[in-house]
Amino acid sequence: MKRWKHWIGPALLIVPLSWAMMIFLGTSAPCEAKEPYKVGAVFSITGGGSFLGDPEKKTVEMIRDEINRAGGINGHPLELVIYDDESDSTKCNLAVKKLIKKDKVPVIIGPSTSGESLAVVGVAEEGRVPLISCAASYKIVTPIESRKWVFKVAGSDSHVVGKLYDHMKAKGITKVALMTASTGFGASGREELLRIAPDYGITIVADERYGPQDTDLSPQLTKIRGTQPQAVVNWSTGPTQILAVKNWRDLGMESIPLYQSHGFGNRKNIELAGKASEGVLLALARVNVGPLLPDTRPQKKVIMEYTKAYEERYKEPVSSFGGHGWDSLHLAVAALKAVGPDPAKIRDFLENTQGFVGMHGIFNFTPQDHCGLSKDDLEMVVVKNGDWALVEF
Repeated sequence: MKRWKHWIGPALLIVPLSWAMMIFLGTSAPCEAKEPYKVGAVFSITGGGSFLGDPEKKTVEMIRDEINRAGGINGHPLELVIYDDESDSTKCNLAVKKLIKKDKVPVIIGPSTSGESLAVVGVAEEGRVPLISCAASYKIVTPIESRKWVFKVAGSDSHVVGKLYDHMKAKGITKVALMTASTGFGASGREELLRIAPDYGITIVADERYGPQDTDLSPQLTKIRGTQPQAVVNWSTGPTQILAVKNWRDLGMESIPLYQSHGFGNRKNIELAGKASEGVLLALARVNVGPLLPDTRPQKKVIMEYTKAYEERYKEPVSSFGGHGWDSLHLAVAALKAVGPDPAKIRDFLENTQGFVGMHGIFNFTPQDHCGLSKDDLEMVVVKNGDWALVEF
């Protein structure tokens, strides 16, 4: 008993002395953790847009784990608050409101689609919380006067149209037929296809539309064939873009090149379309073609690191859509690291971000441009032997 008394007394003094030394030296107590930094996310994880939202969710969860293993953001764990909008604009609107009012997140990434994004830009503006959309429509960030809190990481449809028309012009194509889905994405693409065509000396000889649930596009393609176009552009996402390819092939229209929107930018679409997709042309973000890029491309290193990590973890190929998740979350993390969880400071940081090397390009945001990309951030590709191949022109 005397021995216990001999060392218990001094030992009891050690604990407060240790805490005092930690306070004196400015260090944290061993069990004290910094408050997490939150990032809100709303993706179309299920429903018609799941092919977009699923890889976005997988990507951001992978990045969260990587960041937290490395010690977090300035010592703060990264906490993702993710909601599934089920590819429904009303549910998306409610989810964004919940992130702002209940979860008190300082920044939101997503939604996945143009329709859902356009449904919530007003919510972000009213709540004064920066939102980084993963969708393409230029309307998401235009007009800038009413989009001060909204950014996006997908190249605008105007950039994609410009890249397609550059290729057509180089090939001497001047007569083009359009077929577009009656969705937010399809309508926005159609507007740009029509608006920009005269700048390239292109005449639109057919302008066919169809519903996102249609199961046969042969009638539209048959009408198009009668106008004798030199090329066809299909602008949609989901099953109809596969249907367009198969119907185009079934009708023996291979002599008329088929261009797809960037919504086709997933190797799963090639698998679903099968051999019918051979020769299909589109403009894609470089994340899709990392191994094909020259080593001189500044993006190649980060694209290949992401590709390796994603494919090892999920056993599936990367896509443009997972790349949207990568870009949006890394931009949010860069802002949190620089200015902390203050929504206004995050907004200002994003608006002045220059030279950010991402999956979809090198982003240069300005007060007049909340997309920060151009058509030069895209590559023209063709489906060849069941995979992407670069097109030189």
